[in-house]
Amino acid sequence: MARRRRPLVPEARESLDQLKVEVLKEKGYNVNAGDPNQVKFEVAKGLGIPLKEKGNRDLSSHDAGRIGGQIGGSMVHELIKRAKDQLNKQ
Repeated sequence: MARRRRPLVPEARESLDQLKVEVLKEKGYNVNAGDPNQVKFEVAKGLGIPLKEKGNRDLSSHDAGRIGGQIGGSMVHELIKRAKDQLNKQ
């Protein structure tokens, strides 16, 4: 069963999508700002992982984690960097 993660604060979805676009474009991925979730296919391709639009039951949790980690990890890294910069300004 597919599971969609939702932000704790639903109003933050747009900003999180914008962050995803910024961070992954900076990493060299072609990200569609209108549908930033599609970047997972480009990340999977770059990692050599076959990801299909539907029916990824044969995808290992390890490979799924590699895809998600590349995306989410980059976003978390950027958020930490921004928080440190903001603290240094104070």
